[in-house]
Amino acid sequence: MDFNDTAEEAAFRAEARAFLTANAEPKAGSRPTLRLSGLDAAGVARCKAWQAKKAAAGMAGLTWPKKFGGREASPILQVIYNQEEEAFSVPRGLFEIGLGMCIPTMMAYAKPEQLERYVGPALRGEEVWCQLFSEPAGGSDLAALRTRAERDGDDWVINGQKIWTSGAHLSDFGIVVVRTDPNVPKHEGLTFFFLDMKSPGVDIRPIHQMSGARHFNEVFFTDVRVPDSQRLGGVGQGWKVSLTTLMNERLAVGEVPRPEVDDLVALSRTVVLDGEPAILNAAVRERIAEWYARSQGLKFTRFRTMTALSRGETPGPENSIAKLVNASKQQDIARFGLDLMGQAGLAIDDDLVEAHAMFQSALLSSPSLRIAGGSDEILRNIIAERVLGLPPDIRADKGMPFNKVPTGRR
Repeated sequence: MDFNDTAEEAAFRAEARAFLTANAEPKAGSRPTLRLSGLDAAGVARCKAWQAKKAAAGMAGLTWPKKFGGREASPILQVIYNQEEEAFSVPRGLFEIGLGMCIPTMMAYAKPEQLERYVGPALRGEEVWCQLFSEPAGGSDLAALRTRAERDGDDWVINGQKIWTSGAHLSDFGIVVVRTDPNVPKHEGLTFFFLDMKSPGVDIRPIHQMSGARHFNEVFFTDVRVPDSQRLGGVGQGWKVSLTTLMNERLAVGEVPRPEVDDLVALSRTVVLDGEPAILNAAVRERIAEWYARSQGLKFTRFRTMTALSRGETPGPENSIAKLVNASKQQDIARFGLDLMGQAGLAIDDDLVEAHAMFQSALLSSPSLRIAGGSDEILRNIIAERVLGLPPDIRADKGMPFNKVPTGRR
């Protein structure tokens, strides 16, 4: 691994830092960064204004073609910008899915005139995109989806339901994978589209989570008409297109929100345990050391990815490791933080509780992080099969037409 910036990387790091210093406030204290889960109308406006400012300064879409407002830069420059932005308090969450997953898929499969229409507005923060993949009956198996589309002249008519769609209620457009042929094996009968989220028949229902957040949604489709011109990839090739999205998603979801080890150390210095700061307790220090070691392992795993990007290489399935370890680590740290607080851990008012209720909010939201972007079980299979070369799981439905796959009573 090479820990040093090249001359080009160092120059860009200085440029990014200068932009951020001039346009954003450094992070202060433990108050969490504004994210999708906490966005109201004012928050959406802040996100759009910040995205427009980044785009105008050439700090958005760094790896994208210049004709769409990007720099055609190496992916390592995006990593460097993200590192520098982490030190500043900027609104996040509204555009990560669209710019990190949806638009890259469009770039790979959409027509030139469609790219001219959609890429620029997305990069400038004028339009928001969401990803319509998960379904209630599919669990972690995306290929088991049941939302269907039937051809009707130049259109496709979509009926079905998606769930856990982050930001759907704020989105202008979405990418969606549906079943167009139930008579072939499940991976072969899928087709991929993009659509206007304001289309007749699209019903978006926010899900009120126990953390108080409402950024997840159910999305129902009732006779929604989508032109065939908005199909991405061939009919029946939706799984191939989906993999493009999923590869980008794996890279995008490796990081999780705070609390981190440093936050737990800060909490341990203020909470009293057996008459002294908790940080002096041997059992507390042992747990902190365990999570610190895990964090360092992730740090150096990310450095390997950064080195690959710096060399112009494409990181492989090993990126699943970061998300798998990070999600469970955050859940464990949040739970331990609440234990340290004692009865105060039951409160969630961010103006009254230590660390602005960061640990409380994280514990309530962390189960979703172990599902979103691939459940723990799916990621373990990816690592086992594609990184370690172990034999794949036995699939009883392999080669079986989807409409012949046994299901429970309905």
